[in-house]
Amino acid sequence: MTEMKEWVSWFRNTSPYINAHRNQVFVLALSGEAIKHENLSNTINDISLLNSLGIRLVIVFGARPQIDEALAEQGIISKFHSGLRVTEESMIPGVLTAYGRIRSELEARLSMGVVNSPMHGAKIRVVSGNFVMAKPLGVNKGVDMAFTGQVRRIENEAISQSLELNSIVLMPAIGYSMSGEIFNLSYEELAGELAVKLKADKLVYLGEEKPLTQSNGEVIKQFTADEAMIYAKQTRENEEPLEKDAQLALLQSAAVACKAGVTRAHLLGYSRDGALLEELFTRDGYGTMVSVDVFDQIRPAKLEDTNGILSLIRPLEKQGFLVRRSREMLEMELDYFLVEVRDNAIIACAGLYPFPEDRAAELSCFAVDPNYRQKGRGDRMLEAAIKRAKDLNLSRLFVLTTKTEQWFKERGFEQSSSESLPGGRNYNSSRNAKVLVRNI
Repeated sequence: MTEMKEWVSWFRNTSPYINAHRNQVFVLALSGEAIKHENLSNTINDISLLNSLGIRLVIVFGARPQIDEALAEQGIISKFHSGLRVTEESMIPGVLTAYGRIRSELEARLSMGVVNSPMHGAKIRVVSGNFVMAKPLGVNKGVDMAFTGQVRRIENEAISQSLELNSIVLMPAIGYSMSGEIFNLSYEELAGELAVKLKADKLVYLGEEKPLTQSNGEVIKQFTADEAMIYAKQTRENEEPLEKDAQLALLQSAAVACKAGVTRAHLLGYSRDGALLEELFTRDGYGTMVSVDVFDQIRPAKLEDTNGILSLIRPLEKQGFLVRRSREMLEMELDYFLVEVRDNAIIACAGLYPFPEDRAAELSCFAVDPNYRQKGRGDRMLEAAIKRAKDLNLSRLFVLTTKTEQWFKERGFEQSSSESLPGGRNYNSSRNAKVLVRNI
């Protein structure tokens, strides 16, 4: 019964994301390693689910390990330069063989409809074609890249027509020239270019086995595009292990795409079952998100935030942490409130009630979503409240608390008496709250 309730709750919580994602264009980039991995079947099932929810999908796929295998069969050893394969003319048959096999495999998997399988009844249409015109990359730092190319033009109108028919567009990382030549492309760069040209709502990379992590092993959850560029540059300068180079290349491609107009890009580990769904349909996601602006935002409260604030403070009111406020009172006092918003959900709030004549302010109704405690959210909200108080030319911040005295003391507040409260502030002796003050 408990598991069923959790499932029902999770399903209900996904509904805002389902509604938001419907009819949006997502570019999904799969590395050749992701295609070789045993988790591909689960990824295909999740792609089928996204398609059934009305999300318009373009799947770009790479084939580096598959090309290596095809060339090895011919006794050809590749040379690499600046992270790209130097594609000689003799390699083109092997490149086409690898991409042809993968495309056939993906088309077959996306066509499955076995009874009792996740894809039963899906009836997915897959479209592929000569949507990408390419040109040679040329000589790069003294090395002739031969038939390694770059995007020249994308037939985005033709792709959009296929997407409007609810077809999945399947795209290998190859392009064609006006003279009929074939060029081997970087799937990362192709996916980024496609996302920009199609004005995609999301660009998702399943390029590496594990997500991008910090030195302590924790997943790096988010970057702005500028932060991602700086992180990639500094990490390379610090001579991080070479195995991180591929992830840095993905991160840089994501940042470039966001700077060119893509709202959000995501870097996921392809080995985790359900990574795609977890990233797209939960508030915290699974991988690393790159966005144009800061994802978490602290801002003044708006009328539409009322329900979100009430959902935060009602449990604390019942436990005696906060004084109860009616909806009407809260709506009247919203101008005093700051909220932290994460993916359109209120995860923290605080009221700042100024007493200009005393150059003081009361910090009240301070609350953080239980799922985000111990993660610095309270400190962020306190810093925002202090900044707002300073902007109002106030010099003292005080708080009345019955349960969180120690937390505030650890952040520079000192115990005071009710007589120190600014004029006009009534002290409710029945609560026996502690009065804490901090000079700012």
